[in-house]
Amino acid sequence: MKIYTVCGMGFGTSLMVKMTIDDILKEIGKKAEVEAIDMGSAKGLSADLFVTSNDMKGSFPSMDAPVIYLNNMVDKAEIKEKITSFFEA
Repeated sequence: MKIYTVCGMGFGTSLMVKMTIDDILKEIGKKAEVEAIDMGSAKGLSADLFVTSNDMKGSFPSMDAPVIYLNNMVDKAEIKEKITSFFEA
């Protein structure tokens, strides 16, 4: 499984979300390769899941993969709820 976390530059918020998702995956016993990238790099990539900010909704390229939009990129509870729901679906 491949998960990309996406923010404007690819090394600030998306890196924090990547580390949070890594921790959550360990907690819930799931495995995935998680990588932080910038918005420009997201175009044309294939993945099982993209995670980004609600602020990116209007400019995020349409993807064949599901996209989780976060209201608060540093809220571990929100990230855990959405990641867990994704794996349970």
